[in-house]
Amino acid sequence: MDRQSSKEAIQMFILYIIFGLIVLGAIGAGNSLRIVKQYERGVVFRLRRVTSEAKQPGMTAIVPFVDKLEKVNLQIITMPIPAQEGITRDNVTVRVDAVIYFKVVDPRRAIVDVEDYQLAVGQVAQTSLRSIIGQSELDDLLTNRERLNQGLAIMIDNPAVDWGVHIDRVEIKDVALPESMKRSMSRQAEAERERRSRVIIADGELQASNKLAQAAEAMADTPSALQLRLLQTIVEVAAERNSTLVLPFPVELLRFLEGNTPAADGTVKASSSAGGASGSGAGGSGAGGSGASGSGAAAPAGTAPSGATGKGDAAQTSADLDEMMRALAASVKLTDTEDGTEEGGRT
Repeated sequence: MDRQSSKEAIQMFILYIIFGLIVLGAIGAGNSLRIVKQYERGVVFRLRRVTSEAKQPGMTAIVPFVDKLEKVNLQIITMPIPAQEGITRDNVTVRVDAVIYFKVVDPRRAIVDVEDYQLAVGQVAQTSLRSIIGQSELDDLLTNRERLNQGLAIMIDNPAVDWGVHIDRVEIKDVALPESMKRSMSRQAEAERERRSRVIIADGELQASNKLAQAAEAMADTPSALQLRLLQTIVEVAAERNSTLVLPFPVELLRFLEGNTPAADGTVKASSSAGGASGSGAGGSGAGGSGASGSGAAAPAGTAPSGATGKGDAAQTSADLDEMMRALAASVKLTDTEDGTEEGGRT
């Protein structure tokens, strides 16, 4: 009986030992097997010393309680750079913030050579941003950001290479200006737009004057074109329902009438031209058909012509004036008749 009980005790002890070994094996297997994700790499420390190259993605085994596996993320990390206040090269105070994109290319150096590579990259980015603000002018910060982004990326990438980190790109997000500078820039832009508008208007007036000069030359070659233009202007003025008709007089006609107005002593005033009362054809007055014109001998300037010539010119001038007055009266009468017809229709 004692032998049987002792045998059973030995068997139970052996079972306990086997069970303990199984438990220890499971614990050891759990501590020795590690899974490395696709975007990660594993760095193994054996007794606090790097043993080999980084572990590739998948399941890997280490020595329990002796090895330690550090995982490093190889994905691109997006880190915002806090807004930095600085003074530009042209003495303008600005606040600039940016964003940086970087990734780890050497997991071993990122773990061994720097304590916290993300903190280190962030501090270098802030320092470089303040430096690039001081080296640049305000116009470059506002208009030439691509070159500044490239320069900022190079400045950050120089120390980051020793940490196994690659700077993918750096982007300046916003440039905050003082309110006084914003108002000054607004006034400058407004003045520039006003200057452009004035230049455009002046250019248009220059082109219009050139065209008018060409039109004047064409009308000078063809006198009838001036009369057609006069009639066209009258039609344009009378197109609307106006009660007033504006009838312009040529300047040449006024000068002709002034030169042929009879004086108080029965003589005619001397014309400003050297030919006296010649048939110049101004306004189609018909004064060229007088006896003085056909005689072939013109009176000298500043002297009065003969009495017969003066009487003939005065009679012709009076006839011309009477004809123009009758034409004006007919025009005014026609205009009043049209206005009365319109008022009767409205009534």
